Amino acid sequence: GAKMHKDIEKTYAIATVSSLFASLIFFVASFFFGEKIMSLFNSDPRVVKIGTKYLKAASFAYPATVVSSALCTVLRSTEKVKLPMFVSLISTSFNIVLDYALVFGKLGLPEMGVTGAAVATAVSAWLGLVILIIISKSQQNILVMPIKKFFTFSKKDFYVFMKKASPVIFNEMLWGFGMVVNNAIYSNTGYENYAACTILRTIESLCLILFIGLNDGGAVIIGKTVGEGKESLAYTYAKKLIVSVPLLSLLIGGVVILLRSGIINIFNLGGNITATTLSVANVLVIIYGLEIAFRNIPYTMVCAVFRSGGDSVTGAKYDLICLWLLAIPVTYFTAFHLKLAFPLVFLIEYLVEDIPKAILCLKHFVSRKWIKSVVK
Repeated sequence: GAKMHKDIEKTYAIATVSSLFASLIFFVASFFFGEKIMSLFNSDPRVVKIGTKYLKAASFAYPATVVSSALCTVLRSTEKVKLPMFVSLISTSFNIVLDYALVFGKLGLPEMGVTGAAVATAVSAWLGLVILIIISKSQQNILVMPIKKFFTFSKKDFYVFMKKASPVIFNEMLWGFGMVVNNAIYSNTGYENYAACTILRTIESLCLILFIGLNDGGAVIIGKTVGEGKESLAYTYAKKLIVSVPLLSLLIGGVVILLRSGIINIFNLGGNITATTLSVANVLVIIYGLEIAFRNIPYTMVCAVFRSGGDSVTGAKYDLICLWLLAIPVTYFTAFHLKLAFPLVFLIEYLVEDIPKAILCLKHFVSRKWIKSVVK
């Protein structure tokens, strides 16, 4: 919105180099210490062995995934949204086909089982990055920049970037670690419960694609408008977003509940999933479908509104307080001390995290204190 193209290049360079460095750390951890990581989630030697093979193969996707994410974010933030969408469509479609072929040994490819799914993920990630770079080169878009310019930013540039980005980085890292802890709790309630939760997470991820797109688009519009100095208009756009996303969530949640049996059965085409897992997954999907609209209120405000408005601190504070001080302790207590049924543990975790966070976010939104232009 402020037309500061040189600063966009600096931000692009810092974000890409930093992301690549972080991905290499996770690559090393997953490739060399995969067994120790997997043992945090499950004590079954068979599960750990299979999971380690998957993690080791999937780790090769990390560098490509984070670089692609950084490049696509730059394009979307500068109103170039078609290329990221095209690349995502191609890489995801290729991933689906390669998953099928490598897991089951189809299309002349070897049958690799779980490891095949990881290989498909890695190959698709690198394919997406290569396509993105080739098309960007042909279009001569903003991503085309001499390699040496990626390492010419100053310490001051890095400090300015990290001042704004560090709350988000800290937020996402601790939130991600919180998900690890939650999953560890879930997995230790029984492998059938965790398998049901995995099915739900996959369905949740599919639904989330739509909301990520809406929020990313809304964030670009809000951020640009704030950069132009039109703060009242930015507030109006944000208000429309935080109303439309939950309303659409009601529709999506209803569809998921109605179609849940058919969707869940897709995961059991081989007949290897137990009846208990399918039954628990059925209840979890109903909980998710009923709660998704409420869950998306703080999600939209933290990720799309507050951050794009220039306030990366408040959302991080609300996110981490509600997760670490409320949701995780309550989940642990209800699972291992009260020994409640797993669906009830799952429901309580959702409500304990989302209700306080939604209230806090709504109060902060109405105050308009989140509007803080990053270019001033």
